[in-house]
Amino acid sequence: MMNTAAILKALRKNPNNVRFADLAKLCDAYFEEPRQKGTSHRVYRTPWPGDPRVNIQSARGKAKPYQVRQVIKAIEKLEGRQ
Repeated sequence: MMNTAAILKALRKNPNNVRFADLAKLCDAYFEEPRQKGTSHRVYRTPWPGDPRVNIQSARGKAKPYQVRQVIKAIEKLEGRQ
């Protein structure tokens, strides 16, 4: 399994066909433990007001591309790139 920097670089390059386990590992690293785990969804809290969550779910072991883009956007906001 890749480290988080390599996963993030790969996701930015191509948000399609991403393993759910890789996306979950990235979210665990940036947003800590999910509020909800063990169901079909993982919900992570973010430190800003408004819509303070990131929601991901597995679709047959793969991450949904629109959720990958949402995670990338949240990480960029967290890093101050936005």
